[in-house]
Amino acid sequence: MTNNTASKVGILKFTGVAALALGSVALATQNAQALSPLAIVNGITASGGVGVSKNILYGDEPDQDLDIYYPKPLAQAMKAQSAINDGAINDSYPMVVFVHGGSWESGNKEQYAFVGQSLAQAGYVTAVINYRKAPEHVYPDYVKDTAQAIAWSINNAPSLHADPKRLAVIGHSAGAFNAVAAVANEDFLAPYGIKPKDITAVVGIAGPYSYDFRKFDSATAFAADATPDDVMPDRQIKGEQPPYLLLTAEKDKVVYATNTIKMTKALQEAGVTVENGEIKGASHAISIGAMAPPLRWVNDVRAQVLTYLDKMLK
Repeated sequence: MTNNTASKVGILKFTGVAALALGSVALATQNAQALSPLAIVNGITASGGVGVSKNILYGDEPDQDLDIYYPKPLAQAMKAQSAINDGAINDSYPMVVFVHGGSWESGNKEQYAFVGQSLAQAGYVTAVINYRKAPEHVYPDYVKDTAQAIAWSINNAPSLHADPKRLAVIGHSAGAFNAVAAVANEDFLAPYGIKPKDITAVVGIAGPYSYDFRKFDSATAFAADATPDDVMPDRQIKGEQPPYLLLTAEKDKVVYATNTIKMTKALQEAGVTVENGEIKGASHAISIGAMAPPLRWVNDVRAQVLTYLDKMLK
C-alpha cells in the first residue's frame, strides 16, 4: 500500500471518470464542482426503486451503525404489508455486508450508498456499514466492528427478509482488509457464537492484506508497537474458512497486487478455496466506483462481483 499522495491522485482520476459519466445530466452544473467524486457517483446512481432503512445501530459505540438496502420487489411488498402484517412477506433474499475503504481514517456509509443501491438492484438485501476510525481507534477496533456488524446481520437477517445462510461479506481497500480479517481469524466472530464457515463467501476488492504499514501514512491506523506479523490477515488465518474471491485493479498504484497474491497463497496453504480476478483498466478508486450501474461501462468489477455472488448465494 502506498501513501496518501498516491491515494489522492487516484481520487482525481476517479473524479475525471465520474465527471465524464455525468454527460449532460443535471449534476453537470456549476454546483458539480463542489461535489466529491463519491457524491457525483451517488448523484448519477438512480435508486432503481430499492428501499432503504438508515442509521440502524449494530453496537453501542460511535460509528457502529449501518444502512440496509432492500431489492425493489421486497421494498414494495414491505410497504404494502406494513400496515397489515410484516410477517406475511415470505421471500427470503440473499444478503451482503459491504465494508467501505478510506485508509481506516475516512469514508462513511453514506458515501457508498451507490454500492448498496447497486447490490439491492441485483437482488441482494445489503448492509452498508460504518466502523470506528483511526487515529482515535487502531487495529483491531475496526476489524472488531466489522465482525460485530456481520454478526448483527446474521442474527437479524430473518427480520430483514434475508437468509442468514446465504450471506457474503464484501470490502474495498481498507474495507477489504476489515472484511477478510474479520472472517479469516475465527477469534473475531467467536464472541457472537459465529464461525467463519457460517459466512457463505468473502469478496475482497483491492485489499491491503500483506504490507509493512510502518512505512506509510496508514501507520496511524495501527498501534505504535504493532508489526505486520501481528496484524496482517495473511498471517492470521484461523478456523475453517468459506470461499474467497479476491480482485485486483490492473492500474492500482495505491494497493499493489502483491497483497492479493500473498493473501491467496496463505489461504490456499490453509486449504481454502480462492478465486482471483483482475479488473482491467481500473485504478484503485474506480475499482469500487464502477460498482455504480451508470459506470458499469468503465470496467467489469460489478459484473465480476455479481457473477460470483449469484453463483455462491442464489
